Amino acid sequence: MPQWNPGTSMNCFFQTSLIPENPILKVNPIKRGYLYLEEWFNYSFGPEWNPLYHLGTLTFFFFWVVLVSGIYLFIFFDTSLSGAYASVEYLTHEQWYLGGVMRSLHRYASDAAIVTILLHMFREFALDRYRGFRWFSWVTGVPTLWFVITLGITGYWLVWDELGLYVAVLSSQLMDALPIVSGSMASNFLEGQLTDRFFTLMGFLHLLGQPVLLIFVLWIHVKRLSHVEISAPRGLAIGSFLALLTLSLIYPAVSHAPADLHKVPAELNLDWFYLNIYPLLDTLTAGQTWIVTIGITFLLMLMPWLPPKKTGKAAEVHLDECNGCGQCAVDCPFDAISVQARTDSARWEYEVVVEDSLCAACGICVGSCHSSNPFRRSSKTLETGIDMPQFPIDEVRTRTREALAGTQGEVRVLLIGCQHALDAERLKSENVAVLSLLCTGMMPPTLVEYALKQGADGVFVTGCRQGDCYYRYGNVWMDKRFEGVRKPVLRERADRSRIQIFRAAETDHKQLLNRLAGFQRQILDAKAEDIGAQGRQQAGGGRA
Repeated sequence: MPQWNPGTSMNCFFQTSLIPENPILKVNPIKRGYLYLEEWFNYSFGPEWNPLYHLGTLTFFFFWVVLVSGIYLFIFFDTSLSGAYASVEYLTHEQWYLGGVMRSLHRYASDAAIVTILLHMFREFALDRYRGFRWFSWVTGVPTLWFVITLGITGYWLVWDELGLYVAVLSSQLMDALPIVSGSMASNFLEGQLTDRFFTLMGFLHLLGQPVLLIFVLWIHVKRLSHVEISAPRGLAIGSFLALLTLSLIYPAVSHAPADLHKVPAELNLDWFYLNIYPLLDTLTAGQTWIVTIGITFLLMLMPWLPPKKTGKAAEVHLDECNGCGQCAVDCPFDAISVQARTDSARWEYEVVVEDSLCAACGICVGSCHSSNPFRRSSKTLETGIDMPQFPIDEVRTRTREALAGTQGEVRVLLIGCQHALDAERLKSENVAVLSLLCTGMMPPTLVEYALKQGADGVFVTGCRQGDCYYRYGNVWMDKRFEGVRKPVLRERADRSRIQIFRAAETDHKQLLNRLAGFQRQILDAKAEDIGAQGRQQAGGGRA
């Protein structure tokens, strides 16, 4: 390979030796398209405010808007059959400056919640984050969509306009088709059969019963996750609210004509986010409509096993090296590690236990353990308090040493990546050694210092995109450890100028190559400056 010296053109050097050819990306079209969309949002909003990274928290935010606006509307709402429409019209037109805005916010925030839920489901599918250890979140998330939609449907009943009547009648036909419902709900809409009592019952379901059930199913949905965020970033929340408010002022929500049991409406403006099922009843029977909707629901719930995805072996606890500090339990993104009383004769009070069925095999716990320090020399084999049997920390240390031993050239860099981002092995070259981990969160901070001691001129860390992580918190915990605000920390004496972090997905190959080349140039410049300083110092000493 070409050798660098102070008279060599750096551009020529990097073009011929440091930048490998760009191979064809082996990414499925759906994932590739989504990653490009995500990248565009990163350019537009930045990783911290990218709405595609916060679809769950945005959904919670929209629920809050729905709740607050709904409480205000309920204060003025008349739950009687004769007064419901009039009370809504009063809010819409006579109190348009507040009540009308609240009604529009209620409507548009409800629609926005459906959009974020559907985008969240599509994102998990596109990025293959719905199978394996994630099956529980996916399976419990599908029924959650049902609860949200039925909550919106009953909301349309309460307006009691032509659309509300249309929804009520067709909903009753659907309910009558179920064998578990006795009697006929549709008969309530015959002349003189519908009473205030029935209408008040629907109001109770919409205002109290269904929201309580929704909260319960949401709790189940996130039950196997730890560090669950329910608050969207402040800037993103403010921007979303302003967008809803602007939409409410420009296109306020209005009612159809009042419900009339003797009249068939000529035209209805459907809310396709919530009422998309009802047009099917124009061509299908109620029973057939149930078969279609239930069939789609069960198909979605079976998707994690079509085909199934294997999860690696669960983390193993080595009590001889565990002092029961519990940092791994705190860091685990999937609540798979718990702390309990010590079961051996060690002097420590606690120990950690891994629930195999919940373990994602990410290795983040290994990076949390103080015993994972590769500088330890207590034995020939590096043992730690908690380890991954498929990729033990001793093997990580060994591969680091061997990978660097096989490099040569003026700039020797260890590139550390993860198995769920850009394929780091494609970046391997004569002067770039590659170490691919289960997750970058698996890396003990001292591994960077160890690599520098083993001859690396620099350590380049990549992995899932900034703001995103296949295992939720691998990026976050690694950054906090490097910043010195989460244990175990990267020590202050580590030379930060020889460490760089740039995260990239499969579609970011070119950007990663450019950043890697820039990092190597930076190291070469520093070396040249050191050589020049030493030369000036020696020349000055000779003249003296």
